[in-house]
Amino acid sequence: MDEKLDIVAIGESLVELSTNAKMSSAGCLYKYYGGDALATAVSALRMGSKVGFITRVGNDPFKDFLLDNWQNEGLDISQVKLSNEANGMYVIARPTLDEKEIVYYRKKIAPSKLSIDDIDAEYIKNSSVLYASGITQSLSASANEAVEYAFKTAKENGVLTAYDPNYYSAITTADEAKENFSRLSDYVDVLFMSTKHDVINILEIDSPENIIKKLWDMGIQTVILKSSDRKGYYTGYNGNIVFTDFYTTDYIDTTCSGDAFNGGFLHALTHGFTHFEAVKFASVVAGLQAKGIGAIKSIPYKDEVYSIYRGNNG
Repeated sequence: MDEKLDIVAIGESLVELSTNAKMSSAGCLYKYYGGDALATAVSALRMGSKVGFITRVGNDPFKDFLLDNWQNEGLDISQVKLSNEANGMYVIARPTLDEKEIVYYRKKIAPSKLSIDDIDAEYIKNSSVLYASGITQSLSASANEAVEYAFKTAKENGVLTAYDPNYYSAITTADEAKENFSRLSDYVDVLFMSTKHDVINILEIDSPENIIKKLWDMGIQTVILKSSDRKGYYTGYNGNIVFTDFYTTDYIDTTCSGDAFNGGFLHALTHGFTHFEAVKFASVVAGLQAKGIGAIKSIPYKDEVYSIYRGNNG
């Protein structure tokens, strides 16, 4: 692809099957697709960014469903490669606001075969931002190496790097999350972290201000802490720490709302917003996404988000 991309994301894709009933009683499961880095990519894409995605897709009956949908979204999939392994899957049930059942099938799946051979340095150089998460690293040793190589390449060529540890105990351990973070910390420009999951398990510091200052000392320029307790975001940039409220606390399903936030933020940052404006914009994206069921299916589109943002911010 000759056209410069705003954002390149590296990660896994999963087939999503969802229901509003209990799994034990559901008569129908709705098919879509998910994956944390993919959700970030699609979020930025729906806001108007030019986005590329690096992954491996299994050559199984879900292949065309995934590739056709991504192309229809406008995602650049020139770096997506086929693999003989199956595509991963997760099943999510959300019968009530307070109940969620989720089952993952992601062992030995096609994205786990990601490796350095799948990273085209010129493709990375031809972008403004490179994004990946700890979940991408957790896929396999070769995927971890691929992410580290991509971030090092981006850093050496003036491409902004963004990272979210996205720690989830069902997928990885706290020790592995710490190791994954330490492998990339020297190459990270923008860091997204959850105070409930990432910070407590990786940094073991509980004060947002102290967390941000520690990360600044490590050389990470921009830090965004997502606080479910305070219902908002702490943004640390250029010596300033600003708190921004969530756009809404009236939600149905927060699955991947943090990933949608990341995409909204990176879109805004590459389209003339200041860092603190970008957080307000991304909060609208995440809030609207959490009002629906499904990780990517419920991500809003540009016109709705811009209309609300402008209405709230003059």
